[in-house]
Amino acid sequence: MKLHWFIPSHGDSRYLGTSKGSRVTSLDYFKQIAVAADSLGYEGVLLPTGRSCEDSWVLAASLIDATRRLKFLVALRPGLVQPSQSARMAATFDRLSGGRLLVNLVTGGDPEELEGDGLFLPHGERYQLSREFLTIWRELLTLSHDGAPYDYEGKLLSVKGGKVLYPPVSKPYPPIFFGGSSEEAHELAAEQLDTYLTWGEPPAAVAAKVADIRQRAARHGRTLSFGIRLHIIVRETEDEAWRAAAKLLSHVDPATVAAAQKKFAKMDSAGQRRMTELHGGRYNPDNVREGLEVSPNLWAGVGLVRGGAGTALVGSAEQVAARLREYADLGLEHFILSGYPHLEEAYRVAELVFPLLPLQRVESAPQPTLTGPFGEIVANTYVPQASQARS
Repeated sequence: MKLHWFIPSHGDSRYLGTSKGSRVTSLDYFKQIAVAADSLGYEGVLLPTGRSCEDSWVLAASLIDATRRLKFLVALRPGLVQPSQSARMAATFDRLSGGRLLVNLVTGGDPEELEGDGLFLPHGERYQLSREFLTIWRELLTLSHDGAPYDYEGKLLSVKGGKVLYPPVSKPYPPIFFGGSSEEAHELAAEQLDTYLTWGEPPAAVAAKVADIRQRAARHGRTLSFGIRLHIIVRETEDEAWRAAAKLLSHVDPATVAAAQKKFAKMDSAGQRRMTELHGGRYNPDNVREGLEVSPNLWAGVGLVRGGAGTALVGSAEQVAARLREYADLGLEHFILSGYPHLEEAYRVAELVFPLLPLQRVESAPQPTLTGPFGEIVANTYVPQASQARS
């Protein structure tokens, strides 16, 4: 089991849906969380993307030198940058971090947000864009190891003579993670992705997703690894954990919940729809488990006000570890976790839950032997060759 943590670049707080207990999410605070995750033995950290977040690539780059082993699962949105530029960014980050880059493909599920970024494609065409983007991105990074140029002519994207001159450390390219619940998402994952991530649904629903994607991948002669994105509310006793869950929502008002649900309903994300269906907007402040505990210890309360991952495992350390092992038994390897506030909860999860799980700990990344080119490139194309001794 590989456990990752989360950099809350869209904000952090002790309470959801309110400014009470909020924190200034500065570079110093992000570094505190990254250093904590690094020293505690987390595999990596997820950095989200979107207009509500600090830029994922700039932020991840600012944390390289503050950490030693930690990997960075950096969100990437096709259509906002060209695949060739994105491939160079990935190769540079991977080289400078010593092979610590993981890439999280985010097609996007909020048309309003995407239009604000200049992307006006409907749901199905966004997945076509992602397919072509990934084809170019992967080939450019793979071919960078031997310097060959690349041509591609697609419906939405084209490249002629594309090159990435400085190859990534990771071979053939940094691993690509991806999550999506639609038919198009499952097919894209089966065709091109390395790790499929699901949001925290009940085990039976997760098992169905895993089985479907495995079957699709087999038709393409491929295999994938799997993971899950979850919040964690863990305490020494179950009662303490549920009281902490209630406290997390103790300052939210019904109007905020209603506004959030209205916004989520406008999205065309199948995953967001599935998250919403788990709670249906129900909230009883006198009993936070009522209608929101959708599976043993799986609580949909976070999704009342938070988009995307909207469920948390709530319970004692033994209960949370048992639920995580249940997901692992379904074939899940990567666990992308978070908790509020993210600094303290990184410690709490590591101290209470880590000892109860069979974890694969991150070792120090070996110092790579970087391949060329060496010397200044001539005319933007020609790579200097070693001088030949004159006879």
